[in-house]
Amino acid sequence: MRISVSSDMDEPVARSLVAQLRERGHEVRTHGALRPGADPQWAVCSETAARDVAEGRADQAVVCCWTGTGASIAANKVPGVRAALCADAYTADGARRWNDANVLALSLRLTSQPLLAEILDAWFGAAASEDAEDRGNVAHVEGLDGARRA
Repeated sequence: MRISVSSDMDEPVARSLVAQLRERGHEVRTHGALRPGADPQWAVCSETAARDVAEGRADQAVVCCWTGTGASIAANKVPGVRAALCADAYTADGARRWNDANVLALSLRLTSQPLLAEILDAWFGAAASEDAEDRGNVAHVEGLDGARRA
């Protein structure tokens, strides 16, 4: 899978994220502080990673900033992106399963190395629900993208 990763800071957990994704066999594209010469501002690098997903250059993305909040807000401004800020494995599983999230947002402050592995296991282990109610909610959210552009 092609995964776009952004971080506004070159923190150990961000480097570990890239390494763990590669160890899992993913093709990783880095942005922000993880890419020399790139703009490391959370709004810019999160948008860039999210656009990779929306425009088909990546299947999913992981965006990081100190709290994860700004990264998730910026990513969610990109039409077609459903970013979820996940501080634990249960939330990551639910985000993929019920919300069909395609961008994972992480806090550099709160995410430890062991927690990162648990979150990634849950994120990549879950599949989008085929339940009609869940699909209807995702379709409704996708419709909001069109309303935003209008």
